[in-house]
Amino acid sequence: MTKSQNIVTSITVEIEAPASVVWKVLTDLDRYSEWNTFCPGIKSTLKLGDPVTMTVKSPNSDELGTAVEYLVCFEPEQLLSWEARPTAESKAAARRDQYVQALGPERCSYVTTDVFLGPIADDLMKNIGSWAKAGFDDVARGLKRQAEAIYAQQKARITVRPVSGGAP
Repeated sequence: MTKSQNIVTSITVEIEAPASVVWKVLTDLDRYSEWNTFCPGIKSTLKLGDPVTMTVKSPNSDELGTAVEYLVCFEPEQLLSWEARPTAESKAAARRDQYVQALGPERCSYVTTDVFLGPIADDLMKNIGSWAKAGFDDVARGLKRQAEAIYAQQKARITVRPVSGGAP
């Protein structure tokens, strides 16, 4: 069983945009660099079981590294999850869940968790837990900004046509 101290949880942000808009931002992988400073690059088919190859900030530096995880959950407008599996080179294992919850037709919330798993879970939490927390908080804030900006643009494009009636 996973110990609760091996879970990193981001801040929860309330987003002034529908869950559908937030989901579009989360799954528009080509635009991650516009809003995600923690993981500015990501490639995946978004099919269950397929790899999710991420460009991620390295702990304690601005250098970028690559992480390959696997998509394990894709529930539109609700949950997007991937996990790192242990390999011969690394015993590190984790599962990241990103939750979107509708709070009404034009509002939702977002939070992400990362659970460190396996024999080195305690070490991972000790060594990179605070780094992951700071990064996930930045992701939540960036997602909020991006989704709200996109939704504001969508609303601004909606024009009301005058009803004709009467003499020209």
